[in-house]
Amino acid sequence: MSKKILVVDDEKLIIKGITFSLEQDGFLVDTAFDGEEALSLAKSKEYDLIVLDVMLPKIDGLNVCQQIREFSVVPIIMLTAKGDDMDKILGLEYGADDYMTKPFNILELKARIKAIFRRSKYGHNEEPEIPSQITSGELKINCESRRVYVKDIEVALTAKEFDLLELFVNHPNKVYSRENLLNIVWGYDYPGDVRTVDVHVRRLREKIEPNPSEPTYIHTKWGVGYYYQHA
Repeated sequence: MSKKILVVDDEKLIIKGITFSLEQDGFLVDTAFDGEEALSLAKSKEYDLIVLDVMLPKIDGLNVCQQIREFSVVPIIMLTAKGDDMDKILGLEYGADDYMTKPFNILELKARIKAIFRRSKYGHNEEPEIPSQITSGELKINCESRRVYVKDIEVALTAKEFDLLELFVNHPNKVYSRENLLNIVWGYDYPGDVRTVDVHVRRLREKIEPNPSEPTYIHTKWGVGYYYQHA
């Protein structure tokens, strides 16, 4: 079944170009030109991925991303203006899985989209050797359904947050540098920087740790990186 993508941008030429290119690859594409319309579509339809511009009329892209995260973990790629590092950081804080800087190469965008599908629950390339369920203290992780529970209450993780957690729990006590995590989870050709990893680890801790400031599961090895310890 063809995957369905929502593309949100107020520039019609950009919408037209992205839509044409994605449809050439067999994707089904819906479009929205403002934040209000994007939210309405995201609530009423099921999408496999959303491409979301930061600068939008009515409701800006960062707020749209934040509101979508209240009811969905659909992968989101944010489009930011060149040099707007704060928008990139905020996009990740608000739940985006990836970001691209305008102007961008459409081939790179498609590569990012396909990489997310390969690594997310929407893809079909799950690693066969991963255990179906892992229990660690009050944390339960179902690797097949990609669901996470803390004290038997489900916690909504984004695709990248789950990818990080899954990597950690299957390699306890192994210290990963930020560069390692960026390469493994985001891909070797990912042009982002290590702040991406720090933001996602912090968000993950806020969701699964009893006390994020004194982590039980995901620990920092100062000057090196991060590692997971079973509770």
